[in-house]
This record gives sequence, structure tokens and C-alpha cells, in this order.
Amino acid sequence: MEHVYPNASGSVTAAQISARTMWYTGVAIAAVYGVISLLGLIGNITLIITFCSVKSIRNVPNLFMSSLALGDVLLLVTCAPVDASRYLSEEWLFGRVGCKVIPFIQLTSVGVSVFTLTALSADRYRAIVKPLDNPASISTTSILLRAALIWLFSLVLAIPEAIFSDLHTFNVTSTNESFITCAPYPNAGGLHPMIHSMASFIIYYLIPLLVISIYYTFIARSLLRSSSDLPVEGNVHARRQASIKRVESRKRLAKTVLVFVGLFAVCWLPSHIIYLYRSYHYSQVDTSLVHFVCSVLARILAFTNSCLNPFALYLLSKTFKKQFNQQLCCCCHMIVKHSSHSLTHYNTHVTSVRSTHHSMASLSIINGRQVCQEDFV
Repeated sequence: MEHVYPNASGSVTAAQISARTMWYTGVAIAAVYGVISLLGLIGNITLIITFCSVKSIRNVPNLFMSSLALGDVLLLVTCAPVDASRYLSEEWLFGRVGCKVIPFIQLTSVGVSVFTLTALSADRYRAIVKPLDNPASISTTSILLRAALIWLFSLVLAIPEAIFSDLHTFNVTSTNESFITCAPYPNAGGLHPMIHSMASFIIYYLIPLLVISIYYTFIARSLLRSSSDLPVEGNVHARRQASIKRVESRKRLAKTVLVFVGLFAVCWLPSHIIYLYRSYHYSQVDTSLVHFVCSVLARILAFTNSCLNPFALYLLSKTFKKQFNQQLCCCCHMIVKHSSHSLTHYNTHVTSVRSTHHSMASLSIINGRQVCQEDFV
């Protein structure tokens, strides 16, 4: 027998209360996605504008970071709203085409992020461990070509995701219900889900982080050696100061890249774990509250990574902080100026309408003729 709960408008069943609770929960989760997307778009777009417009800071690491930010913007614009919609509707809302395009874009963005971080670590390795092998100046075209190759490689790796993703029907054994959703494999996927999840974990997480760890092991050893090999004689004080500054600059850059890598590792690990768990229980839909909460937190954490990098760089780099503030103030000034111009135009239009209205009201009929009594006040 269903329990009945009274409310102001009458009585509702426990199932209705549960549905209402899930709706409010979905709205709250979607609001969190909205905040993440807004902050991420503001931060990443301002970062891209800053690095592309200020020539003095247009170097190899910063242009790679711009490419990283572009991938994050793509993820936030296309995939975050789709992911949020899953908590507002029980149905997949974007059709079969969306089921192929959205996973493809998401995997491309993840690939761009992790492979760009690997390229940044390799660049820091060459600059710190093998500075003689690193050319003094690298053309912007060469850097952009490297970034484009990373994007191309990520796009190629994501093609199977677009091919295999489709709308499939899943059954909830506990309630004997079924639903249709977008998934890379059907309900009876066999070994395919396990292979897919393990391949994704190895290619997009394990191998890149292992390579980055190797690079940073050599970087740490080189920085420690550089610190111990500083000149100590009094007549080379200037050389010592220059060496200290060079080592500190290298440490700051290496630290910045390492923070980016750490944020990626922490934010994406739960999502990989959840996906591995689901792939090994693919034919069974876990409807427990614990699984739901863990899944939501893992997904939100993964998308949060796309908005953290600009703010982390803002805290770590004084130069970027200064340029970022200037770009943000410039954008705000343009918005205020545009709003002021629109308001002036609106006031002028209203004044004109009122003046015309007043003049029309001054029309009078004299001896059967219309006489326009124009009011210039």
C-alpha cells in the first residue's frame, strides 16, 4: 500500500515526492554545471586573448596553454550542457547524430588536454635538462604546427568513439524498467566495454602521466644539480645572481606545468574509476544512491578541471595576473561602454517617441481642417 503525504494542494504519493526530489536534485546539479561553464568560459577565453594579443608573453609554454584552454572551451560549450541535461530528463534529447558527435568532441577535448600537458612537460624537460639542444627562439608558426598536430592526433583517436556510440536500450532489473540512452556499446556488449574503458584509461590517463612523471624526475634532478653547482666565489657574484634567477625562473615554469598536470590527474581519476566499474558491470544498471552520488561528483570534478587552469595560472604567475587583469578590465570597459551607448540610444528613441506623441496630441480640428500645432519644448 502506498504511503500518502499531505501538502498544501492535496495529497501526493511517495513516488511523486521521489520524482519531485529528483527534479530538484537535477536542477541543482545543472546549476553547478552552469557555474562551472560560466567561470571556465570567462577564464579560458580571457587566457587565450591574453596570450595571443600580448606579444611579450607569446612563448612556447603559453601558446601550448592557449591550445589547452581552447580544448577546455570546446568541452564546456558542447559537452557540459549535454551532461547537465541527463539529470533533467530521463531521455536522451540530442538524437542519434548528437550521440555520435558529443562523445567524439568530449574525447577529443580530453586528448588535447592530456597530450598538450605531455608536450608542455617535454618542452620544460628540453629547456631545463638539455638547454643546449633547445633553440634560442622558436617561431610561432612552429609552435602552432605542434599544437595543430596534437589536435589532429586527438581527433583521429576519437573517431572510433563516433563510430561505435549509438542509442541503446538498458534494463533496470530491480524495477523491471527500461530506458534508451547514448552509450558506446549495447547492453549485451560482452568484452567490448571492458576493452574500451581499459584502453581509454591507459591511453588518456596512465601512459601520459607516466611519461610526464619520467620527464619531471629528470627535471627535478637537473634543478637540484643546478642549485648545488652555483658559483660561490666572491668575484663571480654577478654570475651567481644570474644563475639563481635562471634557476628560479625554470622552477616557476616547471611548477606551473606540474600544477596543471596534478589538477588533471586528480580531477579525471574518479571519472575513469567510475567508468571502469561500469564497464565491468555493463549489463547491470546500478541504481544505488552511493553510485549516483559518486557518478555525479566524478563528472562534475572532471568538468571542473576545464575551468581551473586559468585561475591556477593567475595565482602562480604575476606576469599573467597583470595581463589577465588588463584584458578583463578592457572587456568590462567595452561592455559598460556598449551598455551606455545602448541606454543613450534607448533614451533618445523614447524622447523622440514622446515628442511625436505630444505633437500628435496637439493636432486640432479648426473649421473642419487639421492644423498641426508643433510643440518644440
